[in-house]
Amino acid sequence: MSLKKIIKREIFSKIKEYHAASQSKHFIPGKTYINYAGRVFDDRELVNLVDASLDFWLTAGKYAHEFEKKLATFLGAKHCDLVNSGSSANLIAISALTSPLLKKRALVPGDEVITIACGFPTTVNPILQNNLIPVFIDVELGSYGIEVDKIERAISKKTKAIFIAHTLGNPADIKEILRVAKKYKLWFIEDNCDALGSKYGGHYTGTFGHIATCSFYPAHTITTGEGGAVLTDDSLLRRIMLSFRDWGRDCWCEAGHDNTCGRRFRQQLGKLPFGYDHKYSYAHIGYNLKITDLQAAIGCAQLKKLSKFLHVRKQNFDYLYRHLEKYEKYFVLPQPVKNSVPAWFGFPLLVRGTAPFTRNEIVEYLEKNKIATRMLFGGNLTRQPAYAGIRCRIPFGLKNTDLVMNNLFWIGVYPGITKEMLAHIAQCFDSFPPLSVTSESHIF
Repeated sequence: MSLKKIIKREIFSKIKEYHAASQSKHFIPGKTYINYAGRVFDDRELVNLVDASLDFWLTAGKYAHEFEKKLATFLGAKHCDLVNSGSSANLIAISALTSPLLKKRALVPGDEVITIACGFPTTVNPILQNNLIPVFIDVELGSYGIEVDKIERAISKKTKAIFIAHTLGNPADIKEILRVAKKYKLWFIEDNCDALGSKYGGHYTGTFGHIATCSFYPAHTITTGEGGAVLTDDSLLRRIMLSFRDWGRDCWCEAGHDNTCGRRFRQQLGKLPFGYDHKYSYAHIGYNLKITDLQAAIGCAQLKKLSKFLHVRKQNFDYLYRHLEKYEKYFVLPQPVKNSVPAWFGFPLLVRGTAPFTRNEIVEYLEKNKIATRMLFGGNLTRQPAYAGIRCRIPFGLKNTDLVMNNLFWIGVYPGITKEMLAHIAQCFDSFPPLSVTSESHIF
């Protein structure tokens, strides 16, 4: 064994000891804060991270290739390419559809993209950033996915794409979306950032659209710190997305490689002189949105835990549902879309208008008892200051979206929430004064 390998083995052994020495926290009900999400990791992530740092390959390398290959295999996608965030993945996905390489199917300024206003800004932002027009459709209460029966009626001559997120991990009604997309020859892009591991019709979300995106932010199902991915089965779309990710260049050589196409100095591109170096030829006005191998190294260890994470999320969600269904008089409980198995990102609760309390009152009570709560991201984005005056179309109103903005909150189900934490959450709901008269004992 080489000296380098011996030293590495010693370093990794110390890392494992360090991690073990760091695991001394105990949960104290009412004092220990229960996060809505967070990093769940062990010494394997730390070992991978240090291993990548010792190699000092700072751009995408062996770990990135492994992560891309294994995530694509897990989901059943042909191509998976890593980027530096889920937001960047969404930007690349929409930007790719503006490429002149798509000819008549390319999106041009003024074209419309059907989406929802009830969600996270970075699903809508790339539409606006590419000078396209979002067409906002309302959501269904309980599932919080797009009202699919209104999509077809919202289509105009300018409509070219549908871009939706699977809200809090609950898949949209993909069958109907695909029917409409095929009938009108629309692009379909899945924002799968909150839904990694969710299934629809027996297949993973993120494999139905022309393009899908993932996020690996610490709050998501698996994490690389910052990071994301774009997925597609279309080789041309993949080439375009890589171009937008990598400065807009026409060359598709991986870092550290030259002349993959075999024509590096034997091409005529645009008005450049014949033979101009293909590595410095640009087909799109792109970005630099690549991930590092240090981040991918963490992702490789996380990916091995994905199935377990999904199982625990389901257990936690089911526990909360069983305990809180007795309060259905006061809350609209979350409902999975038909033919789906969600990998829930959180547990949403919509306070009914007839409840003897407001959302703010129960949220403040839970937070006082050290239970993290969150709104459904931007609520109704059209009411946010950043979107005042944007070009958009709202054909049928956003009544339910406003209800979500005013009445909905959600709590966590991530794997870092233990049985003791769940019991504390249940007890806090039972002791909330307006609910305490109907509370019942519950055993995990």
